[in-house]
Amino acid sequence: MSKEILVPDIGDFDSVEVIEVLVEAGDTVAAEDSLISVESDKAAMEIPAPEAGVIKELKVQVGDSVSEGSLILILESSGEAASAPAEKFEKVEEAAPAAAAPKSVPAPAKASAAPVASIPAKVSPTAKINEETFSKAYASPSIRKFARELGVDLGQVEGSGRKKRITRGDVQGFVKRALSQGVGTGGGLGVAPMPEIDYSQWGSIESLKLSKINKLTGQFLHRNWVTVPHVTQFDEADITDMEAFRKSMAAEYKEKGIRITPLVFMLKALVSALKEFPRFNSSLDATGENLILKSYYNIGIAVDTPDGLVVPVVQDVDRKSLVDLAVELGEISVKARDKKLKPSDMQGGCMTISSLGGIGGTKFTPIVNAPEVAILGVSRSKMHPVWDGEEFKPRLMLPLSLSYDHRVIDGADGARFTSFLSRVLSDTRRLLL
Repeated sequence: MSKEILVPDIGDFDSVEVIEVLVEAGDTVAAEDSLISVESDKAAMEIPAPEAGVIKELKVQVGDSVSEGSLILILESSGEAASAPAEKFEKVEEAAPAAAAPKSVPAPAKASAAPVASIPAKVSPTAKINEETFSKAYASPSIRKFARELGVDLGQVEGSGRKKRITRGDVQGFVKRALSQGVGTGGGLGVAPMPEIDYSQWGSIESLKLSKINKLTGQFLHRNWVTVPHVTQFDEADITDMEAFRKSMAAEYKEKGIRITPLVFMLKALVSALKEFPRFNSSLDATGENLILKSYYNIGIAVDTPDGLVVPVVQDVDRKSLVDLAVELGEISVKARDKKLKPSDMQGGCMTISSLGGIGGTKFTPIVNAPEVAILGVSRSKMHPVWDGEEFKPRLMLPLSLSYDHRVIDGADGARFTSFLSRVLSDTRRLLL
């Protein structure tokens, strides 16, 4: 007996788009097998077969718009009806959390409030899928395809649909838990976990417990490294004239107990660069779809302390003089080393400076202090012979390392930023412009 299969009640949606046709003419389907996938601006859904049979003729194709009552296909029925009414199709993903399931069915995993596009196309490209358990998992072809795109082994996913069927929300939930907790996947990256090794078998050892700052810094840096696509631009600034001026100021203010360091010039120069390139003074919002441009200039300063790295923030750098900044830098350095910084002292930064010039080194790649989109690394300055068109002259050159979020800043702007910054540092009169 041939039977018309129609689109059931789809809730508040007048029309939805067919995004996937899961069967072909001649296919044999069982009750509750998925026939098509449809999608609105709020939800993706799979519509199951109300009963078993053979697909005689398809009436829809990908891209069609359908609504309640639209003809999907003609089914040659075998008389085996589904255990649930056809209109009770399964919602795969919703913008709002799903309602609680009946007591006889396990509670669904909490659905994501973000659109499907917010999940990276390849969350776990190196994940190892056990084909045997993957093939035995109770999921539709579209969900299997979705799981493979994300590198998810369905054999490890617990289904929340009817008869514990795996839904799109279950796969997304598994990925989120893996990313946030690193369950069995080396931090959710699809790599093997670090092995447990008894190092004492090769000689004497000592175990030192990490400080709280070490642990927190490690967590933040790891998060930023794996979630921000980093690019580092290297450059040099001729600070010969700036350093001569700084030394004259330092001698003048020494008696007042104020230490004028190169960092105060870096702060003012960085503000000039941020004003010239506003995109560097921004942050991505939580969805990653909008850029928040800032009209204030707060600069973080990475401070090395006995307990680890902290980043206090100097507020409103654009409104302060070089002397004001010198005084404030001295105060926050003391507070950082005496463990007197408050959480509010380390919030609201627009960009960070990590200066290793007092220690050494030529170049390094600083990690972006997200949600900021860039960080400036400063290494030790050295005298170099520089050709001025007629002869080589000794000039004091300062190495700069600019790391930035490539989602927000492209390479050309990265190079323009460091070139502009170098010009400002080379001629401190530009700070007055």
